[in-house]
Amino acid sequence: MDDKVKDFLTFRKMITPIFIQIIFWIAVAVTIIYGFYILFNGAAGQGILTILLGPIAVRIWTELLIVIFKINDTLTDIKNNTKKVA
Repeated sequence: MDDKVKDFLTFRKMITPIFIQIIFWIAVAVTIIYGFYILFNGAAGQGILTILLGPIAVRIWTELLIVIFKINDTLTDIKNNTKKVA
């Protein structure tokens, strides 16, 4: 069996970071659309803030989620490198 398929089936390769990136772009689009909705319904200041700060907040949230997976990847690399040395 191919190593990539084996890693995928045994949960050694994570696919969640890909979904997190997709969720990021969807959330950015929703945030901007919601900002325009607020803007055109009379709350100009709040709408502009939502359009400007919403995507930044979404980016911070998704980066924090991805950091967890980066830590996992790094620990896996350390584990694999230690096996080679020992």
